[in-house]
Amino acid sequence: MTEESIQTLHPQGKSGRSISKEKYELMKRAMLSVLKNNKLTHKELFIELEKHLENKFSGNISWYAETVKLDLEARKIIERTTDQPQKYFIK
Repeated sequence: MTEESIQTLHPQGKSGRSISKEKYELMKRAMLSVLKNNKLTHKELFIELEKHLENKFSGNISWYAETVKLDLEARKIIERTTDQPQKYFIK
C-alpha cells in the first residue's frame, strides 16, 4: 500500500516537495499550535516544534518543518514580519 502524499508549495514559486500527507498534517497542526497567539523567530519556532513533536514524529523535524513552513507561507496561512529578526505568525 502506498502512502498518500501532498505536493507542497513554495512562496517564491519554486517547486515544492511531495511529502507524506500524514507527516504534513502532523507538522502543520504542530506549527499552528506553536504559533497560536505567538510571533516567533525562525530559531524559536524550530525549538518549539522540536519540543512539541519530540517522540511523536518520525523523520527529520527540521526538514519537514521548513518544507511545511514554506508551504503555509505560500498558502497565506502564516506570514513573516518585515522587521529584523523576522518573526512568523498566523495570518
